[in-house]
Amino acid sequence: MRRILKTLFWSVLAVAIGWYISTLPGRISIEAGPYTVETSDSVAVAAVLALFALLYIVLRLITLAVLVPRAGSLWRTGRQRRAGEQAVTRALVALAAGEKADARREAARARRLLGDTAQTLLLAAEAGRLAGRDDEAVAALQALAERKDSALLGLRGLLSNAIAKENWSEAAALARRAEAAHPGAAWLRQERAQLAVRAGDWAEALTLAGPAGPRAALSVGAAGQAALPDQAERLTRQALKADPGFVPAVLAHATQLRTRGREKKAQAVLADGWRRSPHPDISTLALAGVTDKTERLAAAKRLAAGAPGHPESHLLLARAALDAGQMAEARRHLDAAQADGLDQRRLWLLRAELEEEEHGDTEAGRMAQRDALRRAANADPDPEWRCESCHTTVPAWRPACPACLTPGSVVWRADSPREIAGTEVVA
Repeated sequence: MRRILKTLFWSVLAVAIGWYISTLPGRISIEAGPYTVETSDSVAVAAVLALFALLYIVLRLITLAVLVPRAGSLWRTGRQRRAGEQAVTRALVALAAGEKADARREAARARRLLGDTAQTLLLAAEAGRLAGRDDEAVAALQALAERKDSALLGLRGLLSNAIAKENWSEAAALARRAEAAHPGAAWLRQERAQLAVRAGDWAEALTLAGPAGPRAALSVGAAGQAALPDQAERLTRQALKADPGFVPAVLAHATQLRTRGREKKAQAVLADGWRRSPHPDISTLALAGVTDKTERLAAAKRLAAGAPGHPESHLLLARAALDAGQMAEARRHLDAAQADGLDQRRLWLLRAELEEEEHGDTEAGRMAQRDALRRAANADPDPEWRCESCHTTVPAWRPACPACLTPGSVVWRADSPREIAGTEVVA
């Protein structure tokens, strides 16, 4: 109804204007050279209006002639885009349903219709992975990684693929590229740290470790891989600063100092380490250069003075005294260690050796040895390096557990047989 009223309004207006023009008085004369045109005002105005109408029609025709091909192209492009979007939707549905062939077909069709966009490449990669076509998935992810706007998507997919194949060196390189493409991603930093631990790149792991990370353990590991002695010494000093009582740091720093001819300083580090955390490896390194048994006992006494009441000090002095032939002193230290509550195999094995040395092949000596060996069989196990996270036992300290890859989890400890039941031993 409104359209009819509008049409009537414009029709009446046009008739009124026409009638008004027809009633205009006067005449118009136009001379052009020898030609003269004379007409009434109403006819002249009508001619001008007709001329404008003709020009408008001509211009519209020219515009249509220019724009029609472009409009057709836009129409075809829109139709192709809509078909591509439908293919993307069908590919997503096929992926959700686990239909491998349909997912690959629709993903390929979407790429043909829409080109290599981030969405189509990601669909093609996922469809290829679902179908077990790693070559297709990797090719799509590599193309995705080359795009600036979606590089992280491609690199993350390639990173997951490298991790699944346990290609740790390639995974670490991809993680670094992903970090450069998208700096500051928390998950990426954590992933890089885990890859560095897997690859045994302790310097990289130390760089990526946060303030609360096991910096002492990672610093010792990095020192063992350092190419320059100055760098290794700096890292071991850094480890001691992070944890002054950390036995591997004490041993590593003292070894660096001794290698560089700074024996006095190395002994001071070992003495301080023994005072903080007595450990058999510290005494072994501290007494390594002493061959005379009497001098060795004296050196052991100087070292044990840092922790005189500790069971490790008693065991150290008992061993040195036994080697030096001082049986009474050896027995005194073994009795002191036992009185402190130590009931480990090493104590009873050392006592059996003492009984053999002191009493020889006598009835009393044989009885004392049998008693010591019987008690050793039922005693608590000796301390060893063990992962606090998964309880795996390792023969020597490592910056990370070789079983669960937890950095800084390997500690020196003695457990009861019940506590170590079911634990794994890694060579």
